[in-house]
Amino acid sequence: MFTGTVQEQFQDLEQQTHAAELGMWAFMASEVLFFSGLFGLFAAYRFEYGEIFRQAAAHTDLGLGTANTFILLTSSLLVVLSVHGVARGWPAARVIWLLSLTIGLGVLFLALKLLEYVHHFREGFYPGAYYSSVELPERGARVFFTLYYAMTGIHAIHVTVGLVLMAWMIVLVRRGRLSPEYRTPLELSGIYWHFVDIVWVFLWPLFYLMRA
Repeated sequence: MFTGTVQEQFQDLEQQTHAAELGMWAFMASEVLFFSGLFGLFAAYRFEYGEIFRQAAAHTDLGLGTANTFILLTSSLLVVLSVHGVARGWPAARVIWLLSLTIGLGVLFLALKLLEYVHHFREGFYPGAYYSSVELPERGARVFFTLYYAMTGIHAIHVTVGLVLMAWMIVLVRRGRLSPEYRTPLELSGIYWHFVDIVWVFLWPLFYLMRA
């Protein structure tokens, strides 16, 4: 049974695993700081253009946004089950099936987001200087949708990175590189995927539930 390969810069697998976990949490901390800056910027403009932001939020697709929320939450559950499956020694085919479903849900999330972008473009809700909506011509609406595209777009990039990681995990499982004794790559990839989901849980109320 595969127990992990110790790289030359580490004394043993335990030290290597600890270093990998520390590196991941340091990376997550930097990501939190990055998104905190974006949320802080949104809060500042929200304070300045409160009513216009509410009107602009009413033009986002609540149905698609909510569907995407449940899609990502379900995908996180599947990742947890895949980690649990490796820890319990489940057959590789079952773990691969769970990871494949995760990838499928991630692709569905991106497809629905792209569909929503297309709907906004048809209504003239473009980012920045390209904004051309006659229904909401105010500067506040332009700021809202610029932030909307920036923040959801950056999040979509993170989802894409997560999909690549999940595909890599499938490769590792197929090659027998993960086992109950060594599942660090999957656990760290799961942490990243859960972070991406958490970010969306914060984006969802900002851009979809603020219409009241």
